[in-house]
Amino acid sequence: MEISTTFKNIIFDFGGVILNIDYRLTEQAFAKLGLRDFEKIHSQKAQEEIFNAFETGMLSPGQFREEIRKYIGSATDNQIDAAWNSMLLDLPAERIVLLDKLKKSNRIFLLSNTNQIHFRSFSAYMENKFKRNIFSDVFEKAYVSHEVHMRKPGAEIFELVVRENKLIKEETLFIDDSIQNIEGAKKIGLNTVFLEQGKTILDVFDF
Repeated sequence: MEISTTFKNIIFDFGGVILNIDYRLTEQAFAKLGLRDFEKIHSQKAQEEIFNAFETGMLSPGQFREEIRKYIGSATDNQIDAAWNSMLLDLPAERIVLLDKLKKSNRIFLLSNTNQIHFRSFSAYMENKFKRNIFSDVFEKAYVSHEVHMRKPGAEIFELVVRENKLIKEETLFIDDSIQNIEGAKKIGLNTVFLEQGKTILDVFDF
């Protein structure tokens, strides 16, 4: 199936789909700060309310750091931020080339569960590497959870993207590497592609 011609609209997740990430690196970094069971309070499948609150903008970066200190005791803001950002890796240039091609024939959007600390970090990385604001330059519109105060897999954030951009669900594809987010998109009638570990968006599109 040629996806770019089958679907008029494509909604992309960011971390794990466009940006490479590795949750284990943050787990290891927090372990060095004294938090040995990070995977129990944060994982791709489930997470404590602190992370949900941070990703929906209910906690400021300062409040988030204070919550983390309840688990690890004394640590500087920079130490916490560095550990938290350890999961953020690289963004291969060929993925941006693909997105630039896609936007010529499709309406493409970004829908990401993220937070202020991560957002600042990878925005600076992209500006430095590509000399572009990828969010505004590549995508028709980017939706990030901490700004819209809702997150995947909740139906309301998918409906927001559909409603604001007047998308027809049957003509819209959502791509994510989290099965719970895929299931959330399916529930409201979106077509989906689950990006399995080891696969990239270059494997999805035939260019």
